[in-house]
Amino acid sequence: MTQGGDHMRKSIILAAALAAFTGTAQAQEFPPGPVDYVIPFGPGGESDVTARMQQPYFKALYDEELVVSYKPGGGGAVGWSQLNSMAADGSVIMGVNLPHIIVQPEQGNVGFTTDDIASVYWFHYTPDAIVVREDSPFQTLDDLIAAARETPRQVTFAGSGKGSANHLVQVRFDQLAGVETTYVAFKGTGAAVTAMLGGQVAAEWGYTTVGVGQEGKARLLAVATEERHPAFPDVPTFRELGYDIVSGAYRGIAVPSGASEETRQQVSDAIAAINRDEEFRQKMIDGGYALVDVPYGPEMDAFMAERSEEYIAAAKSAGVLN
Repeated sequence: MTQGGDHMRKSIILAAALAAFTGTAQAQEFPPGPVDYVIPFGPGGESDVTARMQQPYFKALYDEELVVSYKPGGGGAVGWSQLNSMAADGSVIMGVNLPHIIVQPEQGNVGFTTDDIASVYWFHYTPDAIVVREDSPFQTLDDLIAAARETPRQVTFAGSGKGSANHLVQVRFDQLAGVETTYVAFKGTGAAVTAMLGGQVAAEWGYTTVGVGQEGKARLLAVATEERHPAFPDVPTFRELGYDIVSGAYRGIAVPSGASEETRQQVSDAIAAINRDEEFRQKMIDGGYALVDVPYGPEMDAFMAERSEEYIAAAKSAGVLN
């Protein structure tokens, strides 16, 4: 990108941010300086990858650094349980994930409740997808369903963990399709992909990002997006095929519960401004992600209520919750 083009893009982003802030009281400066962006997982995962993608756009907006750090453990619970002890002045934000922050507290004492987490923006999700090896005999979703009906519980799926987005969508799919498949939980997406590619399972409940990362080795049979994903224009959605499934692993931003309404809105507006940048959006799409825009306020409340009802019901069906 030329220097002039870069300057123009920064100006456009800044103008968008200023427009987003119109009508918001500015007595409290945001950001107060560099912002610590805490990822409650280790480096290298999709939460880390997407945070790194957001960094330069935050810098362009505010001429301040978005400093990524890590607090892994307990599938995110270690970080989320410590969030409300952190600075609430806008200098700390934390990545949050669904279904994690809804299902985990329902399973037992994990150090936080869903209501403890002050989510201020959901910016994308990694869509669920059924993934098979390139040489799989299942050419279509109908092929897989036919096999599952003929031999109940014999069609096996790899997936990332119990109670995860992968596991919950497997339960919902079985219910909608009227089949019984077997879910095999692995420790992370990487291990599940390896099992699928190695032929240990018939298929994987994975994500569209697997299709990007394993191009030429794996195929997607269907994706859980509202419309076909631009990175996979030839792959039908579950809805197209008659199964009402739009789901995946959602990612967003939370602030400590002590943050003022003003700070919550400012952080929400900042992430919204990044999400509006066309260059950023294209990078997300090319990576296999699907963008969403759920800001702080009534829209957030409605979104969380809907997700909670959906995830808790699926987790009970999966035997993850009583």
